[in-house]
Amino acid sequence: MTTPPPVPRPYIEKPRAGFMLAHPAHLLAQGFGSGLSPVMPGTMGTLLAWLSFAVLSSRWPGFFTPFNWAVIIAAGFVVGIWACERTGRDMGIADHGSMVWDEIIAFWLVLLLITPADTATQVWAFLWFRFFDMVKPPPIGYFDRRLKGGFGVMWDDIVAAFYTLLVFAVWRSL
Repeated sequence: MTTPPPVPRPYIEKPRAGFMLAHPAHLLAQGFGSGLSPVMPGTMGTLLAWLSFAVLSSRWPGFFTPFNWAVIIAAGFVVGIWACERTGRDMGIADHGSMVWDEIIAFWLVLLLITPADTATQVWAFLWFRFFDMVKPPPIGYFDRRLKGGFGVMWDDIVAAFYTLLVFAVWRSL
């Protein structure tokens, strides 16, 4: 007797709050709801990253030190691999647009490495990061197409963060 093939999960085109709240991985991957935005969810996730970094760093500076931020970002990357893998599997698509934890972690990394920075510099960081994340110049596009699962979801945004930081390194050296 043979076992029947697994039933494929249906593709969830527009996730709702009920889906997000059904599992902790969904809540995290979908950026605590910012990824459910009907307009530019990746941008909304990046805005949440910016807001949370600013609020947490100013409200609890004794805890949210650069070292602790680095630990949070590293742990968030690892946990994000699991959360995005699980959420993508449950949605039926590996890198659904509502999954924005990758933007949050990558933009926290950008902010950590450009801080201290005035508001104008942070705006430029936001714009450059969004540009690289949306346009996906090589090798970001390559990683986006080739690396699958939770690691692939997380990794291409880290490369977009690297490009953003490279722009700042060149700008500051001029």
